[in-house]
Amino acid sequence: MAAMASLYLKTSTPLPHSFPKLPKTHFAPPLNLPRRRLLPVPRTRSATRICASLIDPDGGKLVELFVQEAEKESKLQQASSLPKIKLSRIDLQWVQVLSEGWASPLKGFMRESEFLQTLHFNSLRLENGSVVNMSVPIVLAVDDAQKSRVGSFTSVALVDHQDDVVAILNDIEIYKHNKEERIARTWGTTAPGLPYVEEAITHAGNWLIGGDLEVINPVKYDDGLERFRLSPAQLRAEFERRNADAVFAFQLRNPVHNGHALLMTDTRRRLLEMGYKNPVLLLHPLGGYTKADDVPLNWRMKQHEKVLEDGILDPETTVVSIFPSPMHYAGPTEVQWHAKARINAGANFYIVGRDPAGMSHPLEKRDLYDADHGKKVLSMAPGLERLNILPFKVAAYDKTQSKMAFFDPSRAQDFLFISGTKMRTLAKNRESPPDGFMCPGGWKVLVEYYDSLSPSENGRLPEPIPA
Repeated sequence: MAAMASLYLKTSTPLPHSFPKLPKTHFAPPLNLPRRRLLPVPRTRSATRICASLIDPDGGKLVELFVQEAEKESKLQQASSLPKIKLSRIDLQWVQVLSEGWASPLKGFMRESEFLQTLHFNSLRLENGSVVNMSVPIVLAVDDAQKSRVGSFTSVALVDHQDDVVAILNDIEIYKHNKEERIARTWGTTAPGLPYVEEAITHAGNWLIGGDLEVINPVKYDDGLERFRLSPAQLRAEFERRNADAVFAFQLRNPVHNGHALLMTDTRRRLLEMGYKNPVLLLHPLGGYTKADDVPLNWRMKQHEKVLEDGILDPETTVVSIFPSPMHYAGPTEVQWHAKARINAGANFYIVGRDPAGMSHPLEKRDLYDADHGKKVLSMAPGLERLNILPFKVAAYDKTQSKMAFFDPSRAQDFLFISGTKMRTLAKNRESPPDGFMCPGGWKVLVEYYDSLSPSENGRLPEPIPA
């Protein structure tokens, strides 16, 4: 399938983009912050002629951090003489994120100045005075013993769990890891039970080490999904190959139901009405760490394939790829990172839904974040001025039409809202949702996943493995 083929192409330097002037958002941003453009719903087909190429990466250039093939042997020799820092599974995911350019113009794990700017401003100021968005810390923690072993070295080798060299971190800086400040600033709470915090921060070292990254051996997963792992450069090449004049990105960490598909197809219709000739959808499921009760990546990818095979989304205008970032569940703070990374992949439109990157409060029976704050924050976040934000329309099951449709408050009694919890419960119990909620092939995959968690002979449930 063309939409899912792996690509290993280099892109040319993107030309400056130009878009039709869009009306200002109705959200009121703070004083002195530029307003973000929101996609309007046009009443008639626009006569405007669209002339657009791919949006430039943050900082003007995509930053890839791979060692050239000819230099690998000498770099491996250099690494053998350096102190070694062992990377966790999540650390490796961040190495992939950095090395492929998702965090451009970042050149490695954050030094203290970058860390503090991220925590306090959700952005980085570049040498030329411009500002790019950066809302989540991308840092590497070390403990006292590792810090002592580094000593006066200015470079360290980064190794995986088998002690195989992955990368070298150069011109290093070690500084205090103030966990409480990091957690409070990123999540807005220090309540116990935050999944990413417990997985990656609570037991991490009390120091952070930053520096410039040189990746000798790119991160591989050997999970059969490599064909979906397209880097920003590869995605840009694919969009150019398809002659895309607009790219709209949709992130999700759940199976795709027909309400999602309706939103995506309607977005393409609206872009065509604006005058774009070939808008292309980037369906971009999150592939890094997720909490254990989320559907694992390999099952989600099977389900997404069925959605395309069943024609719910058009393979000719859809690119399915994996976004390698770990998931923080940090609400309005994290959704900025999700949007910024898609700029680097070539997207100039970003769909934002209800409570993006949110979760339930770990201690109380309520959402941790206001459901509307994500889209409001995106509409005025510093460094995201070039990105057009597409607010999520609410879709629900229309009982009068037996299909997913946009919610009409004037006949609210005709609509049925099927929550993610309800969807999972139906699948676990092998019950069918209403006809038209999800394509049959996709639903079958979801049921098969929950069947795989059936009690084993010893009466225990297999523990889901985070993707």
